[in-house]
Amino acid sequence: MASVLAQSTHEAHQPGRSSSLRAVLFDLDGTLLDTAPDLIECAQVLLEEHDLPRQHEGHFGPVVSHGSAAILSRVFNIAPDDPAMEPLRQRFLALYREHVSSRTRPFPGMLEVLDDLEARGMIWGVVTNKPAWLTNPLMRDLGLAERSRCIVCGDTLAQRKPHPAPVLHACELIGVEPAETVFIGDALRDVDAGQRAGTKTLGALFGYICAEDKPWLWGADAYLNAPGDLSDWLDAMDRAEGN
Repeated sequence: MASVLAQSTHEAHQPGRSSSLRAVLFDLDGTLLDTAPDLIECAQVLLEEHDLPRQHEGHFGPVVSHGSAAILSRVFNIAPDDPAMEPLRQRFLALYREHVSSRTRPFPGMLEVLDDLEARGMIWGVVTNKPAWLTNPLMRDLGLAERSRCIVCGDTLAQRKPHPAPVLHACELIGVEPAETVFIGDALRDVDAGQRAGTKTLGALFGYICAEDKPWLWGADAYLNAPGDLSDWLDAMDRAEGN
């Protein structure tokens, strides 16, 4: 297993770095942003609308980052192909669009990480399977759309992660080679997409990961216990390259 970075105070650095890495791409849900509070609350409202009791938030843990169908399958105990699924999903998405940024915030320390990346002269962007009609308003509401150099959504291309195409497309948009990029995510599909695209990959252990995900088997280059660990990892990469 690649080393896990413990959170620590990273060494001071000078803006404008000479490392071969020039860009960082983030998954959205469970990596850049803690979107679970809004997703869970919308599912709870949907339960109430069907005269069912709210469920413990821990019940959502294994599926909260796997999309609306996975959430609803677990909450309502129905199969994804059940005829009742699509009406439930449409209502869930309508609720979520109304509250897409009500409780969602960047993970603690993430805004400082973005400041650090920009101070280093690095480019950052987003590659998510979330559709644009949810992603773009969320990024705008949180003041991140104008800072991100690219936002590749689940419906930007015909392919979605774990296919490498979205990551490759993001690299093209920002004018950076995959080998000059690191992709960070909290799911195997993120690591797979980055590896197949030719980027370095980091697993976000602070995201929506449960034991059954077995992140130590993903084969990421390293794992981050907290957002601030990214700065430590970049410093280590600089030192390894003799900068």
